[in-house]
Amino acid sequence: MNWQAIAEQIEQATGRPFSVTEARPVGGGDINEAYRLRSEERTYFVKLNRPASVDMFEAEAEGLREIAGTRTIRVPEPVVCGQTEQRSFLVLEHIEFASSNSRSERQLGRQLALLHSAERPYFGWHRDNTIGSTPQPNGRYDDWPGFWREQRLGFQLRLAAKNGYRGRLQSQGERLLADMDALFDNYRTKPSLLHGDLWGGNAAVEAGGAPVIFDPACYYGDSEADLAMTELFGGFSRDFYAAYHEVLPEDPGYRVRKTFYNLYHILNHLNLFGSGYLSRAEAMIGQTLAEI
Repeated sequence: MNWQAIAEQIEQATGRPFSVTEARPVGGGDINEAYRLRSEERTYFVKLNRPASVDMFEAEAEGLREIAGTRTIRVPEPVVCGQTEQRSFLVLEHIEFASSNSRSERQLGRQLALLHSAERPYFGWHRDNTIGSTPQPNGRYDDWPGFWREQRLGFQLRLAAKNGYRGRLQSQGERLLADMDALFDNYRTKPSLLHGDLWGGNAAVEAGGAPVIFDPACYYGDSEADLAMTELFGGFSRDFYAAYHEVLPEDPGYRVRKTFYNLYHILNHLNLFGSGYLSRAEAMIGQTLAEI
């Protein structure tokens, strides 16, 4: 990788000289390459992908700025994104991470709830983005069930059909799309700002003790959709959930809607990573239909 082109764009964005002395790979992601980029005085975190992926990085940078604008929770500051002949790239503030504890977990829960208090008069966002590397449409809707039916579950089911996953997944999926409004009886949804992809790997604690979230797939939607994903891959601590619900109490119907919301992410994993997620997706559809 020729880092000079990226170094030049960092210089233009910051107005300060930047000469690369080290580019060290950083592991942990499935979609992008990641590096810690150093000069004598500064360090940045850099993501790389195909040149055509620059829109994905631009949307991620906008999502980080949208979250930062609420002044509720720490996110890495975007520095610059663009493309060279070989790669698209996103340069972010580099943050040193430390171990979490009960205090930072409680702070994360409380701050996430405050983020979810940032609202808009519509569901969706002003631009589409991605969930992993899958396109995520964010057309504006006045009603939440309509948004979720068309822009989330329906979109992933149609993509699954294109990828060859038909049969029971599609027939049961169509039933769920038709009947899902019953999940929202006596429950009022508000268009809250969501991280959109909030599992344990996308949250950390900086060296000073403040929680940090990153790799967003932002849009405005039901706060339960974000909360549900925090429970999908192992979950966060009891301190996190206790603090969250001190700000936003849990609705009695959440335990059913949690599976419904997480179906979106399992379908996305099916479409990204293959048939190992098929039986889980079918089981989640069946479980939700049984509750309806």
